[in-house]
Amino acid sequence: MPPQRTRVSCASQDRRVTEKGYLIVQSVPAPDPEIEVLFTADQIAQRLDQLATSLGARLPREIVVVSLLKGSFMFTADLIRMLHSHGLICRVEFITASSYGDDTTSSGELKISGSGPRDITGAPVLLIDDILDTGRTLHWAAGSLRGAGADEVVTCVLLDKPSRRVVPFEADLVGFTIPDRFVVGYGIDYAQRYRELPYIGAMPG
Repeated sequence: MPPQRTRVSCASQDRRVTEKGYLIVQSVPAPDPEIEVLFTADQIAQRLDQLATSLGARLPREIVVVSLLKGSFMFTADLIRMLHSHGLICRVEFITASSYGDDTTSSGELKISGSGPRDITGAPVLLIDDILDTGRTLHWAAGSLRGAGADEVVTCVLLDKPSRRVVPFEADLVGFTIPDRFVVGYGIDYAQRYRELPYIGAMPG
């Protein structure tokens, strides 16, 4: 008996038909009603592809990627996969840095944990962060990597809030520029919540 296609009337489900005619039904979570969606998953994917294309043309084949945790973990994972498709070989390192804690505004106090990347002397480094706001974190991290002997430090951020700048610092590549609003999703949290959202949204207020 040939497989029959199932009708699905629920708008919150994604209907996909395989080559053999089977219908796969996948739940698609609705946006949290408290959060205003700023950038959808599709918009993020399209922008990351553009960033990867630019980075692939700019960087040598073998690079060191330094990701500032925790907020950039999803951005970093997706971006390095796209860099792989452009022929780049990435050695990935992590630094945990935060100035927010559980608040919605930066405390101005940078908290660093971890030993930092291994030997990067003479290496081209791609420094990735989720949000560039005051500039303190990226200014510190880029300076530290140069001080550790990196040949070049290219900075790439998912989001830029230029109105929040305290330290004169600009990223080499920016995903999206946004106003001074507290955002969550796509790895970015509020009090350790909302990291799993596939989109980027603004909290109320």
